[in-house]
Amino acid sequence: MQHWYHIFPKNTGLSLFAWIAFCLLPFYFILRSSSPSDIVIGVVMIVLFFVAYRLAFIKQGWTVYVSVSIEMLISVGVTLYFGYVYFSLFLAFFIGNIQNKAGFISLYIVHLVTTIIAVSIGFSIQTEIFFTQLPFIIICVIGVILLPFNMYNRNKREKLENQLEDANQKIAQLIVLEERERIARDLHDTLGQKLSLIGLKSELAGKLIGTSSESAKKELADIHQTARTALKEVRELVSGMKGTKLKDEMLRVRQLLKAGQIGCDVIGDPDLIQAPILVENVLSMCLKEAVTNVVKHSEATKCKIVLKQTSDKWFICIADNGIGVQEKSQSFKGNGILGMKERLEFVNGSLTFDSEDETKLVIQVPRVIQQTEQGESS
Repeated sequence: MQHWYHIFPKNTGLSLFAWIAFCLLPFYFILRSSSPSDIVIGVVMIVLFFVAYRLAFIKQGWTVYVSVSIEMLISVGVTLYFGYVYFSLFLAFFIGNIQNKAGFISLYIVHLVTTIIAVSIGFSIQTEIFFTQLPFIIICVIGVILLPFNMYNRNKREKLENQLEDANQKIAQLIVLEERERIARDLHDTLGQKLSLIGLKSELAGKLIGTSSESAKKELADIHQTARTALKEVRELVSGMKGTKLKDEMLRVRQLLKAGQIGCDVIGDPDLIQAPILVENVLSMCLKEAVTNVVKHSEATKCKIVLKQTSDKWFICIADNGIGVQEKSQSFKGNGILGMKERLEFVNGSLTFDSEDETKLVIQVPRVIQQTEQGESS
């Protein structure tokens, strides 16, 4: 945010030294006049120009256009009277900061026309002065033509970059919230059920101690085994929070399919999948969930996993020769599919499935996410 006491506007592309030079230069043109009255008039016009120029940066609405109109009149006046054309560059910089498209185009056309007319008339009434600074006048005219568009596009790009940064921050907050919900679901599905089972079996063992010691021992053994299982699942949950590499997940997937007596055919090398940490973690979790569904529900004997990275996306396909999902659409929705879709939404990914010839689940994530990750790491 800029205040009235900030003399030089920000985000113009010029250094402070260049602005100081442009501010001091008009006084040189004025002081070389022989008449004291001309010097007084020139100094007054310069002061009025800089006051109006600074007010234009801090005002809003119609007052901005009033300030710019005053600046244009002063610029034309000093051009014709003193041969000083460089105020046109100040105006070019400011017009480029106008975000309203209609206002920008209107001021651009008016400023360009008035500058060309003033320069043309100046060559006829101040021929010697104008010809001595002809190269600089040509540069000023080119600046009046190009600088407003350069500044307009630059400000528009910065605005979009700021909006993108805000969106990335919101996405990061949503990812944290989604991860908390995932942890809560996992804790409820694993630890909650196991603790409930331990409570029931403990109550039952207490009742059986006086009547059947053997049954009580069996219940206590079940409690011990359930506690060990719960501890193992909690450890797996904690390790999952640290992020999962796709290469490491593939090893566990192979082991899981082997334990389920399902043949595994992998096409593609997980080492060649160059994905940001967030994307790789999401892909790994979705792959694990999909293969778990194959082992638990498909009754398949073969499973094929395709890993592929193209110029515009990351692609994983999990196919099996199981019973399909046509008759189990409701249960299919509950088998982690909604969780996978929720995770993929945070990286603009998609999930589709088909069960005509074989059950096929396809995961795709666009590679545009990689640019965001690289920007955050730089």
